[in-house]
Amino acid sequence: MALTASVKEELSRLDIKKSSVRKAEVSAMLRFAGGLHIISGRIVIEAEVDLASTARRLRAAIAEVYGHQSEIIVVSGSGLRRGSRYVVRVVRDGEALARQTGLLDGRGRPVRGLPSVVVNGSAADAEAVWRGAFLAHGSLTEPGRSSSMEVTCPGPESALALVGAARRLGIQAKAREVRGVDRVVIRDGDTIAALLTRMGAHDALMVWEERRMRKEVRATANRLANFDDANLRRSAQAAVAAGARVDRALEILGDDVPDHLKYAGELRVAHKQASLDELGRLADPPMTKDAIAGRIRRLLAMADKRASDLGIPGTDANVTPEMLDE
Repeated sequence: MALTASVKEELSRLDIKKSSVRKAEVSAMLRFAGGLHIISGRIVIEAEVDLASTARRLRAAIAEVYGHQSEIIVVSGSGLRRGSRYVVRVVRDGEALARQTGLLDGRGRPVRGLPSVVVNGSAADAEAVWRGAFLAHGSLTEPGRSSSMEVTCPGPESALALVGAARRLGIQAKAREVRGVDRVVIRDGDTIAALLTRMGAHDALMVWEERRMRKEVRATANRLANFDDANLRRSAQAAVAAGARVDRALEILGDDVPDHLKYAGELRVAHKQASLDELGRLADPPMTKDAIAGRIRRLLAMADKRASDLGIPGTDANVTPEMLDE
């Protein structure tokens, strides 16, 4: 999760001046990390995040944009959650903040998605929605075949709202339910990079792109190495099979084989795993690959014709299935 933490740390330091953009970010953070509670007949807002820097950013925005005071409570990790969690709580002005940020509608009913003013806002507001949602409940995995950016959502309505915000930015995201939990997921590497840029995580993007390039180079090198290994294996097997055929050809022809073909055949039998290039270099005087291949081809053709005339097995008789296995 180090990559996720670095993105959130950078986003927590991002300086935003425009009021509507800050409001969109706060609305998203409270929607994706928070909840409404009734305590002693009073509405209390609580938002739980995983980094202290995120909690401080949310608390500062609530005070500066809406003028409400909040407190930060540190919850020690236990069980699967080893790290500490940070809860931003608004008690005295909870209902007022809930209405201002769109958690409650004009009739005091909870809003399940995002407020219409945010949904219909500018592209900068859409970026703020994603920034707030990611700070609240986002994660970014290492680049590679299973790379992904995910945001866990409180419900299908908020997931669809987040997908809509991505669409307004020209980014394709998918909402899906996994084990009863709604998530918005992006898996394409270029799309993840574009969204990191739109959110403002430029330093984290450089780190992510560097690791992505390293993974791609390593994967390409592995593919080429496997390809070369397979080619070498096939070449060696073909050479062994050719050696077995030549051995049979020399046996069929006996003393009737021409000297120059016999010489090429004996080279093949003596160096059964050598390539044609290597056989050419071993010849005295050296021969080209095409020359050695031509002589062996004529030797095999002559032997197969003799075998056919005599009604005996040809040069393929010495080739076993094991020689052709990969």
